[in-house]
Amino acid sequence: MAAGFPVPSFRVTVSAVLPLSDGLPTRRFPVVNVALIVANFAVWILYELPDLNGAVTQISFYPCTVDSSCDGPEPWFLSWITSMFAHGSWDHILGNMLFLAVFGKNVEDAYGHLRYLLFYFAGGFAATATQTAMTLLVGSAADAQVPNLGASGAIAAVLGAFIVLFPTAQVRGLVVFYPVRVSAWFYLGFWFLYQLFEANFGILESSAHGGGVAFFAHVGGFVFGFAVTSLLLRGGRISSHPELQPGVGVPV
Repeated sequence: MAAGFPVPSFRVTVSAVLPLSDGLPTRRFPVVNVALIVANFAVWILYELPDLNGAVTQISFYPCTVDSSCDGPEPWFLSWITSMFAHGSWDHILGNMLFLAVFGKNVEDAYGHLRYLLFYFAGGFAATATQTAMTLLVGSAADAQVPNLGASGAIAAVLGAFIVLFPTAQVRGLVVFYPVRVSAWFYLGFWFLYQLFEANFGILESSAHGGGVAFFAHVGGFVFGFAVTSLLLRGGRISSHPELQPGVGVPV
């Protein structure tokens, strides 16, 4: 483990309220979404589990590398990508991949395979940039040295896209053990408001408790996904396929 970098990670994770289904079929097999899930599990099982602390240290993203106040194991222009495939625990990766499996397939259906892949990585970059900016502007030097890792910055962009494309879709999920069924605009809208509220505190979690959740990454990713998808939908570059969901049309 490189000297000067703490083991506890500033994780990017998703909500504890678990979605089970979005109730929507797809017109084509979500090959990119499945490949992303497989890649995340492959990195976790084959690379991280044999030496979790060492792997987290090596492939995470460190905000301090952006302003050159530290030297990370990898340069920031590589580690923002590798960190998107790194996770800190079984519950971390299982929660992230569940959200990606439920919501990503229909966003890929609307975007198309290649465009969805580019969108996913762009969303991850936007999320990392948002968290990094807030850490460097508001956080301490110690905060900037905490490793950032997790897929849900990019997944937050997917959620932002989903709420634009399929706001009336019925999301089935569990609140603890209680089954719920709510519209996507309510489910994801509440999720976003929670991230926005917690973002006021999450940036300082690492220095206060030795670990935390990168809520600003969620906010940045979601806003990016919402804005880009709204623009592409208005421009006719992607289709929401309203015939796949209840209601008529999609408000943007």
